[in-house]
Amino acid sequence: MSTTDTDYHRELDAPGRAEMVERVRRKIDALGVDYIYYQYISITGRVMGKAAPARHWETQARKGVQTWMGGVTNVLPDFKGNLIGFDSNAMECIALPDPDTFCQLPWDKRVARVFCTLFYSLEDPNLPGQSYEYDTRGNLKRFDREFREAHNGLHLRVGLEPEMLWLKPKAGEVRPYEGVTEALAYHIGQFESARDIWMQVSDYARAMGLDMIQGDCEDAPGQIELNYQFDDALPTCDRMTTYRQICAEVARQRGLIACFMAKPFMGYAANGCHHNCSVWTGGSRELQQIIPGELPGMEELWHYSKGGVNEFENKEGGWLPTELGHHVLGGSLKHIDALTCLGASTVNSYRRFNDYGLWAPIGANWGLQNRSCTIRISSPDRFEFRAVDSMVNPHLFCGALLKAMDDGIRNKIDPGAPESRNVTEVWQSGEPVKLIPLNLRDALTALEKDEVIRSALPGRLYNVFDEYKQDEWTRFLREVTNWDVERYLHCVP
Repeated sequence: MSTTDTDYHRELDAPGRAEMVERVRRKIDALGVDYIYYQYISITGRVMGKAAPARHWETQARKGVQTWMGGVTNVLPDFKGNLIGFDSNAMECIALPDPDTFCQLPWDKRVARVFCTLFYSLEDPNLPGQSYEYDTRGNLKRFDREFREAHNGLHLRVGLEPEMLWLKPKAGEVRPYEGVTEALAYHIGQFESARDIWMQVSDYARAMGLDMIQGDCEDAPGQIELNYQFDDALPTCDRMTTYRQICAEVARQRGLIACFMAKPFMGYAANGCHHNCSVWTGGSRELQQIIPGELPGMEELWHYSKGGVNEFENKEGGWLPTELGHHVLGGSLKHIDALTCLGASTVNSYRRFNDYGLWAPIGANWGLQNRSCTIRISSPDRFEFRAVDSMVNPHLFCGALLKAMDDGIRNKIDPGAPESRNVTEVWQSGEPVKLIPLNLRDALTALEKDEVIRSALPGRLYNVFDEYKQDEWTRFLREVTNWDVERYLHCVP
């Protein structure tokens, strides 16, 4: 292999990249940007990276930013004190900016951000300049391209429903926080009481390319859901990351907590993040007039896919999808347990499923408008994967979903008949019904056994993810909680 025959060099030489780098420079100068965050996504969905003065843009765009390989595991130790996945002598990798994601921060216009794709360093002894398999966002870019090539341009479009809580701290309480609204879903009075918060979030979001479409109060204290327009998988996942960053900034400004934890309160609905999925051919990327005036970033951020043919939707009417749609469902259903592991990836995620009757699914099946099923046909033109919460790494999950769909299409997998019963009631009555994993340990076992979904975690990424999550499970088992004390402190005589 020559020193220039690498994934890194192919990315640098991609058609149109040089022109985009120049366009970013014009944006930097026109907007008065002084600093740039070069950010990438960890395996758990955290935003990692570095900042640099904007005057170095051309150098960073050409060479990338050097960053420690273990940043993808959040630079955290396991319960024994050892860094997860990488030791302290691990090499650097390259964070190469994607120019089309450059955007000014609306809360500090001297600063911009750009997403990066990761590559092994050119000095790496084994994989110099190759794609860094621990980069879940970079993986999604490749998986999306491969899926389109394998299926004649077919591609996933997805819309996310990120529920989250706005909490205010409470000093000296057993639970040191409370919601800024009451647990009254859809009450305009409650939504109005949080108007300053959600309007600020929405204003910032539109200024960063999110086409906001609706919002409401949900069923838990302080729970607000704001939705943005669905789109192709990669930009949708990038926008989810941007949305969480926006909420965190608004919370910092207001002395609040922007909480994406799956289940902060038992007895109330959790923070789900349903993925509404459809598969399309054709269409084009079109600029949406979301904000007036000059755009505070690259025009591509305000592009959405429009037109084309929704190959999931049965054009003859009714709620049952096309034959291709059935195969997409079949692949998703076959791999539902391992997908749940990636969509509900924390110990806390499974509190959501075990608080029965509060909108969360438990059935490893699909149904028409059946919320007890993990896969729900929520409209004739799409299906909703419901075993996902707001702590998800959306890039990782959507990459895995593409692998499941690909398996379903290639092997013409039949999902069987839709489930019409309430799965929770059937299960509690003692009748046999298949359930998704109801704790993280069982979910990790399901992932271990599923080669198709593990292929969405290539190279050593699966091993590192498993190490990270096994450590989380072990930490949970090693912890004495309030529940232990309340239940067992006076257990005998």
